[in-house]
Amino acid sequence: MMRHRMAAVQQLSDAFPLGSRLDERGRLQIGGCDALELAAEFGTPAFVVAEDDLRARARAFVQAFAERTGDFDVLFASKAFPCTAVYRVLAQEGIGCDVAGGGELATALRGGFAPERILLHGNAKTEAELAYALDARIGLIVVDGLDELDRLQRVAGPSVRQAVLIRVAPGVSPDTHPAISTGGPNTKFGLNLADAQVAIDRLRADERFDLQGLHFHIGSQILELAPFRRALEVVVDALGDFGTYDLGGGLGATYAGERPPSIEAYVEGKVRMVEEVCGPGRRILDEPGRALVANSTVTLYTVQSVKRNVDTWVAVDGGMSDNLRPMLYDARYEVQVANRFGGGTRCHVTGKHCESGDVIVRDADLADPRAGDVLVTPATGAYGYAMANQYNGALRPPVVMVADGDARVVVRRDTVEDLFARDVDG
Repeated sequence: MMRHRMAAVQQLSDAFPLGSRLDERGRLQIGGCDALELAAEFGTPAFVVAEDDLRARARAFVQAFAERTGDFDVLFASKAFPCTAVYRVLAQEGIGCDVAGGGELATALRGGFAPERILLHGNAKTEAELAYALDARIGLIVVDGLDELDRLQRVAGPSVRQAVLIRVAPGVSPDTHPAISTGGPNTKFGLNLADAQVAIDRLRADERFDLQGLHFHIGSQILELAPFRRALEVVVDALGDFGTYDLGGGLGATYAGERPPSIEAYVEGKVRMVEEVCGPGRRILDEPGRALVANSTVTLYTVQSVKRNVDTWVAVDGGMSDNLRPMLYDARYEVQVANRFGGGTRCHVTGKHCESGDVIVRDADLADPRAGDVLVTPATGAYGYAMANQYNGALRPPVVMVADGDARVVVRRDTVEDLFARDVDG
């Protein structure tokens, strides 16, 4: 653990973690730590997580719901950042956890979430995953299909008593990228309304299961609230009223050029719509993922080269091995030189991988970029670590957590040995 210089307070864009600032030299400070010192100590690329930001957003969600309803639970959609240390921080803040498979369930348990505070969903859960969830006595299993219901009923022993929800595809698509829209009429997620009614009847006839309510999730990086209400109205009109509604998550994070509703406005809208559509007294579950973790984290890179062809290409030592989102669905990021914020050079910030599409930020505006500079991209806490990979033999970055001027590694960087750690022949 290393003590880093504290910094004077100045204003940055909202994409950066809460409490970030530029010091009197114009150097980025995150969690009281100097970005250039972090890069020198831990190397690049590196995910740097501001612990106070994680805690503040978790508290804001819990407080916003507590001020508006007495029966709710906030569940971290942990596919966004399935890191044991992140699980541990959010569990300490009193929220529950949503996992999308057996591996995330194991990590959530290791990270300190009580089994009864865990919800398992996913569109193709295996018998092994369902049996694991039943054995762990988790709080809720979300039934995603009739074939899955067959498997669940097959693996459940006679003494099982398991609370379940049914995931419904309401046929509502929000204004987001098709790759992260999940509630439309032609989706792999959830049951159509007719099949949902079949599942309801089967579960109500099986005393091993307590059908508590309905689940729907319409997408991610949603910047307006009207689609949530349309989805709820469709579900209630078709399937009737239940005691519990899991409204999914989907609240957007602040990226370059995108400004989501506040946590308070988002929660107010969801609580009000349930009360207006269903009446008072319903239990509300919500599953924030990127809204909890995206803006907690920045990625640090080192510039390897600057090439001036038709355009200017600034190549760094990471790329699609640590941030696939720009390649998957054209996600936009802000980028800055960590000790020279501002613009002046229009360029493309590109990764090191053997793909022309390995571009982290197109049409960036950097201040005189040059080899050796440390670049910073904010808002990389959601799906950066989660999707990190070893393409071209990349060594996956460390996760460094910072708070009050202290920095500690919570996930080490890959070593070359990790590239063949699973080999069993030779």
